[in-house]
Amino acid sequence: MARIVLDDSNILIRLPWWEQLAARRREVRVPVSALREVHIEPDWWRALRGVAGKGAWIPARRCVGVRHLQDGNDFVSIRADGPVLCVELRRWAPFRRLAVSDPHPEEAMRKLQPFIPRDRLG
Repeated sequence: MARIVLDDSNILIRLPWWEQLAARRREVRVPVSALREVHIEPDWWRALRGVAGKGAWIPARRCVGVRHLQDGNDFVSIRADGPVLCVELRRWAPFRRLAVSDPHPEEAMRKLQPFIPRDRLG
């Protein structure tokens, strides 16, 4: 299962080997300065936006990879059996949102909250 961790000055998504294959990348790394907001979405399907791009998409089971939006891309690693940690990012970041079925979403959210800017501008 993917996990969101802080690594120096980056938000890092660590992917298990089979998700690395599906997503065609070893990890996702975004500067913590790109953080705009973080929340937990209790309904996994509400965290999915846009159109499926590179990745693995098993309907109503699992989604791993990049999803294309009109104004950018999201990276998702979602299982359909629980809540999803959604990390909203600034416009200049490589992704607009990171959506991950982290095994401990509340703990990951607590670690990220101190880095949310007070201005919350895009």
